[in-house]
Amino acid sequence: MNRILVTGATGNVGREVLTQLVSVGGPVRALVRTARRLDAGVEAAEGDLSRPDTLAQALADVETVFLVWPFLTTEGAPAVLDVIRGHARRVVYLSSSGVNDEAGRQTDPINQLHADMESLIKKSGLEWTFLRADTIASNTRGWAAQIRGTGVVRGPDIAATAVVDPRDVAAVAARVLADDGHVGATYVLTGPEVVSRAQQVRAIGEAVGRPLRFEEVPVETAREQMLADGMPPALVEALLASAEQRPHAGLITSAVEEITGTPARTFRQWAADHVDDFR
Repeated sequence: MNRILVTGATGNVGREVLTQLVSVGGPVRALVRTARRLDAGVEAAEGDLSRPDTLAQALADVETVFLVWPFLTTEGAPAVLDVIRGHARRVVYLSSSGVNDEAGRQTDPINQLHADMESLIKKSGLEWTFLRADTIASNTRGWAAQIRGTGVVRGPDIAATAVVDPRDVAAVAARVLADDGHVGATYVLTGPEVVSRAQQVRAIGEAVGRPLRFEEVPVETAREQMLADGMPPALVEALLASAEQRPHAGLITSAVEEITGTPARTFRQWAADHVDDFR
């Protein structure tokens, strides 16, 4: 099995990817900004995607990179891809199911970012595979304070989608990272059912054993609160653009089961498995 470097290794998906890769015994390395102890079987290497000159040591003897791009623009991405190409031969990129190959421009800034990253990767000379994930279930952890405090999640509504469990995204990623047979493929990863924000909140309530509800607020009210909470203005605008512009997506795919052999988990299952995050 080739040596794999996992970026975003402390994030919701990256942590799960590490777990999956360790379970099959492959040589895996995690990119971290500062030295830390990780789970047994995981080698940590310091480096920062915002500083391409820090990546060479982490990429030594690496063949494949799991790439999570943590920025709101592609500035700096060409330089990072150049460094990766100097060491590795393949990138597996975590993208968005909202990317539309037929569109000249995407519906919102986040989908446009992913489309631009995919384009840069295709032009980089690296072998590639794209994992276009739907809304990831663990994003709801951002509601935890409201759930604990009032039992009401307030925010702008976003079109319902087939929310996907990060464990399922990671399971697909681990299979793809360990197998060269996926070069040039794009996989759209979804959960088994389309769920709205209100339905997600109710499912969390069922898991924790008390009634919860979602309350939609105007975008401008949400903007004021997000800025008051200290969120970066560029991130606020990107997230709100998604709320205003992203269309309803009823797409459900079987990619998780086809690649892993196991059906995708429901959002209710994710909530039941993570009740401690909301208590």
